[in-house]
Amino acid sequence: MYRLEEETEDDWWEVEALLDLCFAPGRTALSSYRLRDGVPTVAPLCLILRDDGGTLAAAIRYWPVLVGGQDALLLGPVAVHPTRQGEGLGGLLINESLAEAKRMGWERVMLVGDAPYYRRFGFQKLEGVEMPPPTNPDRVLGLALKAGAWDGVKGAVTKAT
Repeated sequence: MYRLEEETEDDWWEVEALLDLCFAPGRTALSSYRLRDGVPTVAPLCLILRDDGGTLAAAIRYWPVLVGGQDALLLGPVAVHPTRQGEGLGGLLINESLAEAKRMGWERVMLVGDAPYYRRFGFQKLEGVEMPPPTNPDRVLGLALKAGAWDGVKGAVTKAT
């Protein structure tokens, strides 16, 4: 059994340790991190899963960004402890957080990730949306939480102000 909770300040370093475990060294040099640097997370969407013993099993974070001047959410990272992978925890975090984002009134979500994995949640390749380099454009994916929310939204992805 897992407890779904909003990440707190006290969880920050434990989540960072999980991200270090799950991702390659130098993860913070990725272009997504330049969009996050100095920008607060969207706290109600940053979720963690803990097991009955209180051990952190998985985490997801979101940041606000601008795409061609329009508000959007940047999903990621999402991480599941290697010993818990294959249990559907990443999918649970994605589904729960996207539902909450929609309830909060967000219209569009984007990420940089593996299309075959994220397609199951409704994400599709975004045309004309430019992440800071070096980013493979085939990995820039988006999901409309409101019908048509990505229509006509193009341009550079920049930090939210």
